[in-house]
Amino acid sequence: MVPRTTLNMAVVGAGPAGLALALLAARTLPHAQVTVFDARPAERDVSGDPRTLALSLGSVQLLQRLVGRPAAEPILEVHVSQQPPSWNGAAVRIRADELGVPELGAVLSYGGVVAPLQAAWMAAVAAEPQRLRARFGHAVAALKPLAGAVEVDAGIAETFDLAVVAEGGVFAEQARKAVARDYGQTAWVGTVTLDGAPAGTAFERFTRHGPAALLPLGGPRWALVWCVPSADDPVRGLTEAQRIAVLNAVFPAEAGRVVGLGPLKDFALGLNAERTLVDGRTVRIGNAAQTLHPVAGQGLNLGLRDAHALVGALRHARDVDAALGSVEWARAPDRWSTIATTDFLARSFTWQWPGLAGARGLALAALDALPPAKHWLARRMMFGLR
Repeated sequence: MVPRTTLNMAVVGAGPAGLALALLAARTLPHAQVTVFDARPAERDVSGDPRTLALSLGSVQLLQRLVGRPAAEPILEVHVSQQPPSWNGAAVRIRADELGVPELGAVLSYGGVVAPLQAAWMAAVAAEPQRLRARFGHAVAALKPLAGAVEVDAGIAETFDLAVVAEGGVFAEQARKAVARDYGQTAWVGTVTLDGAPAGTAFERFTRHGPAALLPLGGPRWALVWCVPSADDPVRGLTEAQRIAVLNAVFPAEAGRVVGLGPLKDFALGLNAERTLVDGRTVRIGNAAQTLHPVAGQGLNLGLRDAHALVGALRHARDVDAALGSVEWARAPDRWSTIATTDFLARSFTWQWPGLAGARGLALAALDALPPAKHWLARRMMFGLR
């Protein structure tokens, strides 16, 4: 069994997936030595990073195990619809109480996730400095495969039994991986103030330009993700008042009215995925393994499931290579089905073939009318494909 021998592991990237993996490994593999590398200095305050993250219920439960309940806004209901309304305004409504769970997921800031994870990791390092190390302010320049090991070069070359890369970045800045698709879309992200929106409800709206989403942040504030074509961007040249007017036309009446809009930032969108998680003694998780379209909000959730599966495999397998083979096989169904689903949703709702809008509306109506199918989909979004 791997835990009965010394395992020397490097984690490259101190974002949510990397820190969650390091904490899981430290607590689950008592004989493992774990070193976290990140170019960011440890003293840099990340708590105020306002980027919004949507966590599935499974991810919320994992973070609660690691750092306690995060300061997050629960998602109690998800409302999915198409613009323009079709098939009598068909929409899919998924409610937590119908599924017997306290929430479907939660929304919080990037800083609200990373800051407590980093604090927990630094406390663990202080408690066990011989076993756990934090190498913040040390960018990893290269990884070199060795026989049964990997060399990590962060100014000084060190040899590890295993290196886990959890440093992904955004699509526009990434080198292209084996499976890549530029969607030709831009995501405008920021916050809006809504009047009359039901608390705890997330809205996903499919438009002819691309998907748009509102995620509850508490009170009248909602996070906005607004995807549009990059080549013919209908948002970039608008004033704030014009953007508010367009958003009120985009989202359904159930979302209330947009009465305020914060600054928006734009990001290019694409699919960028490795064919495999494992390459020798190097494993990639999260955005380092697959960068997805934000349409289903599954990017970080998939990365956290990668981390959980990897630590579980290392705990139960007879050796490192057996563990890596196990995690590659075990993660493939969830990983590739999630990639395929987000890719299909990102592209299919922008197709303008005759009759297709009506067919999509019929599909939404049918899904909402079939509770077993709707509940299966909801549990898939909460916990992944098991």
